[in-house]
This record gives sequence, structure tokens and C-alpha cells, in this order.
Amino acid sequence: MKKQKLLQNECAQSLTILFDWNRENFAETGKRGSYFIQTFGCQQNDHDSEIAAGILEEAGFVQATSIEEADIALFNTCSVRANADDRFFGHVGRLKPIKREGKPIIGVFGCMMEQKIHRDVIFESFSHVDFLLGAGAMELLPYALTEVIQGSRGKRTLDLTHQATDVFGEGMPVKRERGHRALITIMTGCNNFCSYCIVPYTRGREKSRSYDDIMKEARKAVGEGAQEIMLLGQNVNSYGNDLRKLKQASPSFAKLLRDVSEIENLGIVRYMTSHPKDLSDELIDTIGRYPVIEPHIHLPLQSGSDVILKKMNRRYTAEHYLELVEKLRLSRPGITLTTDLIVGYPGETEEDFRATLALMETVRFDAAFTFFYSPRIGTPAADIYEEGEQAQVKERFERLVRLQNDISFESNQQLIGDTVDVLIDGPSRRDPDILSGRTRDDRLVNVSTAIMTTGQNRKGQFIPVKIEKAGSFSLEGTAL
Repeated sequence: MKKQKLLQNECAQSLTILFDWNRENFAETGKRGSYFIQTFGCQQNDHDSEIAAGILEEAGFVQATSIEEADIALFNTCSVRANADDRFFGHVGRLKPIKREGKPIIGVFGCMMEQKIHRDVIFESFSHVDFLLGAGAMELLPYALTEVIQGSRGKRTLDLTHQATDVFGEGMPVKRERGHRALITIMTGCNNFCSYCIVPYTRGREKSRSYDDIMKEARKAVGEGAQEIMLLGQNVNSYGNDLRKLKQASPSFAKLLRDVSEIENLGIVRYMTSHPKDLSDELIDTIGRYPVIEPHIHLPLQSGSDVILKKMNRRYTAEHYLELVEKLRLSRPGITLTTDLIVGYPGETEEDFRATLALMETVRFDAAFTFFYSPRIGTPAADIYEEGEQAQVKERFERLVRLQNDISFESNQQLIGDTVDVLIDGPSRRDPDILSGRTRDDRLVNVSTAIMTTGQNRKGQFIPVKIEKAGSFSLEGTAL
């Protein structure tokens, strides 16, 4: 406890030290120091990176065009899938040959650093990393950087994991990646302990943010021009449960969602992720009654087999899931449903897999994130994983993806000829003459602007778009 209080006090002074170092260190060049943040994982990681960027910008740093050119290189890690682990180690390894005379300063934070097995790999094989922080530990970033700058750590990697006291970064500056979209964390952690999932071990148990702090940030974001608010949590449906167990006043997630949706000048409110076992009738009714709430829900299924769902510790059945889908579609006609699906969970049989395909045919998901089962050390499912079955898993995965692509294509085709509102994110990465954005029901649209004024900036605005072409993953249309 004493160490945590000491860190809090020193962090309060660290931004000033960091600003002065930036100004003095780059005075001869007439430039400012630069940073680059490589983010892996979920929207909650994206938001942590936005806080990190806000801190660095407040200290006078500017964003570099690549991580290799930056004076400060940060990695925000994810441990949900093995491929995220592998990509992170590949990226951080490529910086070792270019690190000279202490530059760039390299820091790593996020979920991977909550696990000793990954920290040990850093200490043993990536000694060019300067410091480690845990998930949601942005309050410690200024302190970590000043410790490195002042040489206080010696030659060892500074380990500040498990030191943070404020996982929500209250009062921290934020540099939003998209000015018109505000990512707002309402809770962190998870109490569900699904047998394949590492999140409860990295993000910890559920911890809800105060209602007043959420509403304050949401109103401020809209006042600064945000058209879209995304409420974030590992399981938003259980928001406030922990506070109510402690006899503290806290609204339900449905009440919070209603209040955010009533903020004046807000264009749309989104939220993720929802756990089926906690999807209440109150929330379903709220989704149906408030037009500002997106007509879309991401509701992870994972498997259509009751046998596998029980092994996964998901605590719902296929029948219950279908009942929720029916209620949602009655409450909000036309609502789009997206989901997560895992293929190859240990012990999955052909019968189990066919149950998933059958449920997909029944629900007709508008889109799905599909994954091979990824064993995570420390989870119960990893102990029964058999790598030798992967050829069969690959074949099943291909069948599932083909089916979902066909269903998604059919869903998108139904919009051809319709005019829909699209919130523009900016130019497409592939073609600067094409705008990219999302419909209110969260479909990706590439927008031709041929009839619009050349150079007209529509970023952050809803514009009417006539849909002319559909694929499995996106739509194409012309701005009207």
C-alpha cells in the first residue's frame, strides 16, 4: 500500500518532468519528441491506447508515422488469442537492432503483461524493453517514462505490473483516434470464468465505474463533437452488479444506456460486449424503445451445442439463446445480430459442430467473428487440448466460414436499392476518393463521393447513401 501511494504522488510530478525533458532533449532540432502506439486486441485496449496518447500529447510529444521512427514506442498487448501473442513478440523483436543510445524508449502494457509467463519471456529474451505496465494502468505511464529517462532503473526492465490503483484512468487526458467517436469504459474484468477465456485472469474480477463519472465523460465527449459513443466492458450487461453487492447505489446497464441515449446532440450510442446469460428483458425493452441506441447487438454464441456450452461454462443453452433472439427481433424489428463462434473446442464432435451450423441457419447472423479454439495457459480448457485434431478442426472451420459468408452476403444484399444513414469515419485506406463509414446497424459501407464537392470533408457526419452493391463483409453506395 505504501508503494502504491508513493507511485501516485510521484506520478503527479512526472508529466512536468516529461514535458521538460521533451523540450530540452529536442531543442537543437527544433522538433518535438515523437511516439507510436501499436495496439492489439479489443476496443478496451483501443481506449487504453487513446489515454496513453493523450498523456504523451500533453507532455508535448507528437505521433510518429511508424514505430521504428518514434522516440517512444509503446505496445498495448492482448492475450485472448495465440496469434496476438505471436504478432506482439515479432513486432517488439524487430526493434532490438535499431535501439541505440537508449532510443527508442520501449514500453509494454496490456493483458499479456498480467501473466508471469509473458513477463518472464520479456526479461529473458527482450531485455531492450524498458518498462512493463499492467492492463488499464495508464496512470503509471508518466512515472514509468520518467524513471527510464532519469536512469533510475539501471539496466533492468522496470516492472510496474500490479501497481495501478485506477483502472479507469479518471481525469487522464484522452486523444480520441476518431474525434467523432468516444470509447467510454463503463466496467472492466469478468466474473464468468468461461473455461477457454483468459480475461478474468488478466483483467481481474468485474469492477464497475461510477455512473456519475461515465455520464460526465459522455456529456463532455458529445460537447466536444462526438456523434457516436461506444460503451465498453467485458460484459456490459452485468454493469453495477459489484457495486450493488457492496450496498452502493448503481443503476442497471439498461438504465445507464437510456440515460446516455438522452444526451442532447448525440447521434448514436453503441455498446459491447453482451453476455447472453445476463441479457435482461429490461435491456431488450430499452433497445427497442430508444432510436438513438443502435439497432444492432453483438451477442457471442461461441457454440450451438449444449454439450459444448456446458463445457465452456457459458451458463445458457441453445434454446435460451434462440429465445433471446426472438425477443430482440420483436422489440426492435430489423435489428442486426453479430456473434462470436469458436471451432475446435476440446472434445467437440461432428454432432456438436453440426448443432452450431444448425443454429446459424436458424438465427441467420448478419456477421460473425469466427475463431479456431486457442489454448490459453492457465484456463481449464487448455489442460484437455489435443493439437493432433487440428486437420479436422480446419475442415470444420472452413465449412462454418463458407456458411456464414453466404448468410452475410444474403443479409447485405437485402439493402441494395435502399437509402441508409452512414456515419463517415474518413477516407478509405485503399482509395482516398472513397469514404468509409458504418450504418446505424453497424454495417461497413464504402461510399462513392463522385457527386459531392471535391475535397468536401464529411468525416464525423451522417450522410444518406444509396446502396448499390453488396458483399459478405461490406456494402458499396453513392452519397446523395
